[in-house]
Amino acid sequence: MTASQIPQEILLQRHRALSVRVGNTPLIALPSLTEDLGPEVTIMAKLEWHQIGGSVKARAAHAILGEALLDFHSKGKRFLDASSGNTGIAYGAICAALGIPLTLCLPSNASPERKRILEALGVEIIPTSPYEGTDGAQAECRSMMEAQEDRYYYLDQYGHPANRRAHYHGTAGEIWMQTGGDVTHFVAGLGTTGTFNGTTTRLKEFNPDIQCIAFQPESALHGLEGWKHLETADVPQIHDHSIADEHRTVSTESAYEMVVDMANNEGLLISPSAGANLAAARSVAEELERGTIVTTLADDASKYGEVMAQLF
Repeated sequence: MTASQIPQEILLQRHRALSVRVGNTPLIALPSLTEDLGPEVTIMAKLEWHQIGGSVKARAAHAILGEALLDFHSKGKRFLDASSGNTGIAYGAICAALGIPLTLCLPSNASPERKRILEALGVEIIPTSPYEGTDGAQAECRSMMEAQEDRYYYLDQYGHPANRRAHYHGTAGEIWMQTGGDVTHFVAGLGTTGTFNGTTTRLKEFNPDIQCIAFQPESALHGLEGWKHLETADVPQIHDHSIADEHRTVSTESAYEMVVDMANNEGLLISPSAGANLAAARSVAEELERGTIVTTLADDASKYGEVMAQLF
């Protein structure tokens, strides 16, 4: 039975059944990061790889696909989107469970591990320029849609409001509950910007005094997959620059150093983007006498074999 032959209600049932594999990720304290700062400063992190597809992107992918399944015009088409890897893998895992074909435009310099995972999930990969990043992948998606509108349904993670809503309704509430309302700062990097925008909006409703600080790479040329240097990249349609209390930068070098520190001091094998979030959180912690800083760790080290080989 092809995807176009599966009744919509069956697809929606399958989608709902996957909800137990999305969200509700652990929040842990990382004491080694604040031992020299005193007992009243804490850094905590959400282990977002504890979800289907192994990353934070399960939240947005599940929400976006849920809305697509409600759209009559998606029936019988291939789902299409651009990704640096993590959202694509989340899409791939969910689409495999649903029985729906998926095509991804992916920068050709994405890690070999990511490509192998996507291929194992049956995803059709369209390689795009390594120099244009996800901006180039998005442009290729738009070109494919213009040429074959009857074949593809464009999910558009960078412009779909469900990306933000997934974190508004999920991540923020989990942080609030898991900290008992004690969170004082939320720190996150900007990629699609869904994690920061959605989580910040809801946390501010819980307590407007929570400081929410957005980070991005310090330069256009960086090694943080999934992150955007917004001054030189296409700004996602879902991004609201005004909601952050502050905008700061983090270096690739500090992110990689944090990857090594977490392995040596916490027994955590994390990705460079997760290292960047922790480096950002540490920089904020150094300015405080007391506070609970929360960030998200998008994924672990399992998709970054080449980077890990260079670091260890």
